[in-house]
Amino acid sequence: MSIVDRKIKVFAGNSCPDLAVSIASAMGVHLSDISVTAFADGEVNCQIRENVRGVEVFLIQSTCRPVNDNLMELLIMVDAARRASAHNITAVIPYFGYARQDKKDAPRVPVSAKLVADLITTAGADRILAMDLHAGQIQGYFNIPVDHLFAAPVALQRLRQIDGEIMMVSPDAGGVERARAMAKRLNVDLAVIDKRREEANKVAGMTVIGDVEGATCCFYDDMIDTAGTLTKGAEAVIEQGARDVYAFATHPVFSGPAIERLEASPFKKVFVTDTIPLTPEAAACDKIEVLSVGPLMGEAIRSIYEETSISKLFV
Repeated sequence: MSIVDRKIKVFAGNSCPDLAVSIASAMGVHLSDISVTAFADGEVNCQIRENVRGVEVFLIQSTCRPVNDNLMELLIMVDAARRASAHNITAVIPYFGYARQDKKDAPRVPVSAKLVADLITTAGADRILAMDLHAGQIQGYFNIPVDHLFAAPVALQRLRQIDGEIMMVSPDAGGVERARAMAKRLNVDLAVIDKRREEANKVAGMTVIGDVEGATCCFYDDMIDTAGTLTKGAEAVIEQGARDVYAFATHPVFSGPAIERLEASPFKKVFVTDTIPLTPEAAACDKIEVLSVGPLMGEAIRSIYEETSISKLFV
C-alpha cells in the first residue's frame, strides 16, 4: 500500500508555497485543501476544507518574514487541526523564527525561542520537524518530539561539483562545529573567522585563523541575515590570498542591505535553500543559487509517518 492510500494529509500555510509543493511532490501526494486568509484588520482566519478526523496531519509553515504573521498562521492551523480531531499533528517548520533569541545574553531580555516553542506546543502540535535550527538546544525547549534535519546532504551534493579542492570556513566561532562537520565530510581543511562585534548586526573587525592562501574557500553557516559578517569575511580571506570564495547557508533571510552587499562582494556563488522564499531582489541576483530541500523533508515526513528512522538522512 503506497503512502497515497493511507491516512495522511499534508497542508501548507502561506509562507513557503513552492517548498510545500516540492515536499508533497517528493512524497508522491497532493497538498490537501486549507484556506488561510486574513480579515481587513490583519486577523488570521483558517479553515481546513477536508476531513482530518483520525488522520496524520503535517502542516508546512516557515516562520519567516513577516515572522509574526507566519507564526500566527502556524498556531491557528495547528489549533484548527486539533479541534478537527486529527490523530497526530506535526508542525513542519523549515525555518524557525526567533531561533537567535535562545538565551539570556543580557540583563532583562526574554528567551523568545522558548516562548515560541511553548506557543506551538500549547496550540496542539504533537511533533516538530525543523531544518538547521540556529541553536541545537532549541530542541530541548519543546516538551514534544523534535526531528532536527540538516541541509548538509543538499550542500554536499553541490559543493562536490566545485572545481578543485575547497577549504571550509566558519564565519564566526559559534559556527565552528557546523563548518567542521562539513569539512570532515568533504575531507578538507577548516579556517575560522574571528570577529569582534560592536553591536548586533555591526562587525568591528575580522581575523582569519588558518592558511587560506591559494585556497578555494567556502563559507558555511545556517543563515544569511544582513550579510555584513559574511561579506567582510569574504574580503578578509581574499586579502589573505584566497583564490575564489563561495558560501552556503540554509536560510536566506536577506534583511536590509544583504543583496546589495552580496552583489558587491567577491563571492562567485552563494548557495541557499528554499526554506525561505527569495524576494524579487534576491531572485534577480546572479550570485545566488537556490537548492531545494523539498525531497529531503519529504523523505523525513515519510519516515515519521511510517515510524522508521530518519537517521539515514544525517549523512
